[in-house]
Amino acid sequence: MSDEQLQRRFRNLLLKGTRALQAGEMETAVRLLERATQLLPSHVDAQLNLSGAYILTKQFKKAAAVLELAATLDPENAMIWTNLGAAYLGNPILAKEEEQQRAIEAFERALSLNPVAPNVAYNIGLIYRDKQDHSAALHWFQRALHANPQDKDARYYVGVMEEKIKSEK
Repeated sequence: MSDEQLQRRFRNLLLKGTRALQAGEMETAVRLLERATQLLPSHVDAQLNLSGAYILTKQFKKAAAVLELAATLDPENAMIWTNLGAAYLGNPILAKEEEQQRAIEAFERALSLNPVAPNVAYNIGLIYRDKQDHSAALHWFQRALHANPQDKDARYYVGVMEEKIKSEK
């Protein structure tokens, strides 16, 4: 296959895989995006889309592996770190302390690159809420609200955490 043919095949797979991902056709998206990343393993956009499909199909370890490679290729990309946080966390209800900590570190890296990265501070707040660290959760929910004043969920949890902190005194 010539380089031009490879590029054309890659773009076609990436486009079809991205469309399948947007349409909620996850198995198709995974299949197409896996093939695209096999053709061009260092293409960050393909890796991001594939990792998103893996996360949505609850294949968190596969997503983390793809994103760890992407992070070495483009360490200043906040979306990579955001997705990596989600991949490390996996199912928040089942997440262990180590997974929570790795997720927090990845999310904090995303915020260091983009202080208003969508939903990142909120996700950190949820982790601290689950850990029953109400003060830390309040801080992160407030930060989420600062990044997006329209975030009704963050506003709700600010109130909940404030009440919990009051009741602890």
